Amino acid sequence: CMHPPLLIADEPTTALDVHTQKLVLEHLNQIRHDYGTAILLITHDLGVIAEMADQVVVMRQGEMVEKAEVLEL
Repeated sequence: CMHPPLLIADEPTTALDVHTQKLVLEHLNQIRHDYGTAILLITHDLGVIAEMADQVVVMRQGEMVEKAEVLEL
């Protein structure tokens, strides 16, 4: 079974109810924990960012405008 080093998740919780959103985030965290997989999570949801991210990159029109550790924000 392959365990890729990176999982790209583009808006994985968009338009989901709160319960389903929680299940998706728990599953992503389990993958990260069990396999040491890095997750590139694309989202506009600040709550998801606070719960999931270690680092944040803010982009505008395809350009990186800010990069920081979540704890610094």
